[in-house]
Parts: sequence; structure tokens; C-alpha cells
Amino acid sequence: MMRGNREMRRMLDKMGLDMKEMPNVEEVIIKTDTKEFYVIKPQVIEMKGKDSTIFQVVATDIEEKQRDVPTFKEEDIMLVVQQANVSREKAIVALTESKGDMAQAILSLTT
Repeated sequence: MMRGNREMRRMLDKMGLDMKEMPNVEEVIIKTDTKEFYVIKPQVIEMKGKDSTIFQVVATDIEEKQRDVPTFKEEDIMLVVQQANVSREKAIVALTESKGDMAQAILSLTT
């Protein structure tokens, strides 16, 4: 095992990567468009390069949850943006709060 670590370290050095373990990591969260993965008390190894950083996450305990992410049609968002004269972000917040009701979203932004 130790010999493998030395060889790995030598290889990383050749690639210009500095490797170190991150102590006391409590949680890593990975979000996709439909799910969230909570990695509890993982071992995390950080490999820093000149232009990027690689994180290796070793998990023993993972919680997976469905995301409750509302999706709106682009034309609905743009209609709220135009009618209420607000940013895209504000339109999405208003649509989320009105549960997708465009008229209610526009009213909430204009009154």
C-alpha cells in the first residue's frame, strides 16, 4: 500500500499536482437538476494543479434526495420579464412563488 502511494505521489508530481488530504470535512453536497447527494463525513483529497483543482471524495454514508425544482417554459419566463419589466431572475422567483401562475407572478411584480 505504501509503495502504491509513493508511486501515485511521484506521478502526481510529474503532472504538476500537489496532493493533500482535507481534514475535518463534515459534508459534501452534489446537486443535479433532479437530485441532491449528501456525502456525510467523507474523506476528501484535494489535488491542485496549475490551472485546476481535482477533489477526490471517498464516501461511506450517502443520503440521496429528490430536488423539488420547479421548471418553467422559457417563453413563460420571457413573458413575465417583458410584462413586468424585470430581470429573468426576478421573473423566476415570482413564478416559483406563484407556483407557475403567470398572471399572479406578473401582478406580484407590478403592484
